[in-house]
Order: sequence, then C-alpha cells, then structure tokens
Amino acid sequence: MPTHRTGEFTVIAHRGASGYLPEHTLAGAAMAHEMGADYIEQDVVLTRDDELIVLHDLYLDAVTDVADRFRGRQRDDGHYYAIDFDLAEIRTLRVHERLKVNGDPAFPGRFPPDTTVFRVPTLREEIALIQGLNRSTGRDVGVYVEPKSPAWHSREGKDLMAETVLLLAEFGYRDRGDRAILQSFDLESLKYARHELNSDLTLVQLIGENRWRESPTDFDYLRTEAGLAEIAAFADGIGPWLPQTVDLSGVNFGKTTGLVEAAHRRGLLVHAYTLRADQLPAELGTIEAAMELLAAQPRLDGVFTDHPDQVIHYLESKGY
Repeated sequence: MPTHRTGEFTVIAHRGASGYLPEHTLAGAAMAHEMGADYIEQDVVLTRDDELIVLHDLYLDAVTDVADRFRGRQRDDGHYYAIDFDLAEIRTLRVHERLKVNGDPAFPGRFPPDTTVFRVPTLREEIALIQGLNRSTGRDVGVYVEPKSPAWHSREGKDLMAETVLLLAEFGYRDRGDRAILQSFDLESLKYARHELNSDLTLVQLIGENRWRESPTDFDYLRTEAGLAEIAAFADGIGPWLPQTVDLSGVNFGKTTGLVEAAHRRGLLVHAYTLRADQLPAELGTIEAAMELLAAQPRLDGVFTDHPDQVIHYLESKGY
C-alpha cells in the first residue's frame, strides 16, 4: 500500500485511475487511491430526481449501455441526457470504457469495452468510498469536483453548483483547509459559488480552448493578465490545458508559454490537464519524459493524469 505523498507537486487522478479501469467508476477511484494520488477527480451532473451522479458528459451514451436499455429516450440531437433519467433508471445501466461515435474504443488498449461489471456511482457514494479508504489506510486523499455545465443545468431548471456545494458541506468539506477542490470552466458559476453560496472551498478556474465548446466563458481572455487578475480576485488557481502551459508542437517545442509564470505572479496555483501515457506527443514518448519537461520548466503545481502511478513513480525517483 503506497504511503507516498507528493508534497509540492499534486497528482490528481483524472476521473479515477482511468488509464486502467473505466472512468468515473468506484473501482477506478479505489485503484487511484491505492496508487497514491493526492486527489481523485469527480465530474458531476444531476438526474431528473436531483441526484448528483459522477459522469463526465451531460449524456450517458459514450460510457454506458443506455441506448440498448432505454431505446427511444434520446433527445432530438440523438443523445441520452442523464437529466432525463431518474437515479433508479441510471442504476440499471452498465458502464464500459469510453467509445467513439462509431463504436470504437476512445483509447484502444485500455480495459476491455465489452466488460460490463461497472455502474454509474453517485457523488455521495464516491465520497463515502474515498473517506472510508482514508480511514482504513491512514491516508488523506482529497476530492476534486467539477459540476459539469452549470449554465446548461440552470436552463434546465436545476442549480447544479448549489447542490454540489451543499453535498460537499454535508461530508465536511467547507473551507480551504479541507481536502476538497471545486473546479469549473464557467467563470460566473465559480463566482456564484464564492459570493452567493458563500463557499470557502479552494476554487480552480478551468481554462479550455474557445473552439472546443459552446461556453459562457471567454477562455482567451482568461489567459491574459487582466483575466488572471479577475480570477485571482475570487479563486485560488487555474486548470489550463497542457499545451497552454508549454509548446508541445512545432519549432518551439518545450518552450514555456508564460501562462504558469503569470498565474504564479498572481498567487494562483496551476493544475494542468490531462497527462495520458497513451496520448503523448511523439517527441516525449513516456510519462517520465513529459514530467521532466512539465515539472522543471513551467513549474506546474500539479497535473491531472489518467496514469497516477506513473507520475508518482517519476516524482519518487526525483525525491519529491
């Protein structure tokens, strides 16, 4: 049983130990805990009956057998949205490895996608698992929660952020001294959590690419000095996409972009996403090579990773 704590560099298990077991399953969370991760990430959405479930997408298609079990319940865009199902219905689903639209595995070589022994957990169940393992192992692994698309949920008549903050408080996560971090791509939703819900949790503003998604947040602006200053006025850190912190292509490969340094000048921590052993630039090839670059030059404070064991092995070899 690893007792390693990474100290200055935070290892966040991205959707659990998702390089080895299907994302956002209790088995994956338990494996990440055993591997020694500092935090385990949970994406959360609401069901029709207002239960918080751990699921990366608003819809169930890519990681469950919902289309087989509830054929005809999709919306006009073809997706089966979690918000259209009660928890009792979602409990009947089987979770598998993420699939592309054409049915091929998103990450070939990972856990067999035709193995369906996993279920969709609730946030309550996952926190209970992590806290139980903390007690039985003597470790203190935290939760790193992202309410998915709060503005979309609001248009559906639900206050996802409020429900999330309330449940975290129920489990004892109320302020910055607790082992919980609340993250979101939605700037206004994080401000809402801080100023209207009066949450004193550690808040991290995620930063994506504007072309990735329809979003109420201007991510290009957030990477500017003015944007970082606005974040620093209410939040504790940023979560940028890895290529936003260091150039991973072209003639400037390996050169820092300056974003990490600018965030640090504002007192913001930087946790970048997502480091995957099976999705690395050819110039790097291994987690070890990637960490040599990311921990040394831009001096990240932590990283989200599908392979927490490999990141921790590197850190231990370097005396972190």
